[in-house]
Amino acid sequence: MPLYSYHCKSCSDEFEQLVGSGETPTCPKCQSTDLARMLGSIAPMGKMKGFINEGRAQAAKEGHFSNYSKSELKGKL
Repeated sequence: MPLYSYHCKSCSDEFEQLVGSGETPTCPKCQSTDLARMLGSIAPMGKMKGFINEGRAQAAKEGHFSNYSKSELKGKL
């Protein structure tokens, strides 16, 4: 499922949401379906591994280990 950025025309909230084919996204704040899809930013090539590692380190600090494989969890818990 692709990740899209949206702007809600009803409450002006901006958010990202995973949207499957045939699904209609709704605003998490006001539940409106009157949304405008925005252009998303693209991760720069060659730096993706660094972004992933930073995100995983931050998630681990917060206690979220869902993005680690079972073998990687052995040293974290």
